[in-house]
Amino acid sequence: MQTTLQLHGLTYTADLQQPVDIAIPLKAGLETVNCFYAPPMEHNPVVAGDFVGSTQQGGPVNFLTVRLTPHGNGTHTECVGHIAKEPYTINQCLQQFHFPVLLVSVFPTKTENGDRVIYKAQLEALLEEHPTTPALLLRTLPNDDFKMTTNYSGANPPYLHHEAISYLVERQVEHLLLDLPSVDREVDGGQLLGHHAFWNYPQQPRTHCTITELVYVNNSIRDGLYLLNLQIASFEIDASPSKPVLYPLELIP
Repeated sequence: MQTTLQLHGLTYTADLQQPVDIAIPLKAGLETVNCFYAPPMEHNPVVAGDFVGSTQQGGPVNFLTVRLTPHGNGTHTECVGHIAKEPYTINQCLQQFHFPVLLVSVFPTKTENGDRVIYKAQLEALLEEHPTTPALLLRTLPNDDFKMTTNYSGANPPYLHHEAISYLVERQVEHLLLDLPSVDREVDGGQLLGHHAFWNYPQQPRTHCTITELVYVNNSIRDGLYLLNLQIASFEIDASPSKPVLYPLELIP
């Protein structure tokens, strides 16, 4: 099944039967990605009288209560409600689900204090020859599947300089995806400069824009243009576990 799309006067095609899932699966326990000291995801059967919601425990069906922290337990998509005083929700803010997306790989720069930072100049060098796209996917290097099981809490993982975020806003990036726990430094005194720059909050909030964190982009996936399908649960809170799916784009001559 094929679909076509127009981007900057060019026509591309994508095979919808060839999805590339870049979400990290949510599972209970410690053998999965985690950050910001969030408790691990849990799921337990509902028990009501003689009923047990577990077929392994003799129940007729599996009927589970799930406890999770979207920002800390795996791939998630967040809206301006993450930092706003107003009650913006991801279900209200994300109303479109397909976007052209550009995947680029970048080595964060190690600074004198040991931080690993992605700077504006690095993104300028990577993006200057590419057309603007409403979505941008950043893969940090080095890259391996340990990203699917890393506990980032207290590890000061890489992040983006706020001027790099402002540059992406100037390029009209509306949906930013990355394989890091946050666009901002893990401990920054609550400034969240990158978040504020991306959503232009509180000046003129970009309420339709999203940040998706903790994806994993396998090395077999090449840098370039894709069609993105950004899937969320319809949570009326600031963030939701999400399932971003890529479809390679091919230029039609």
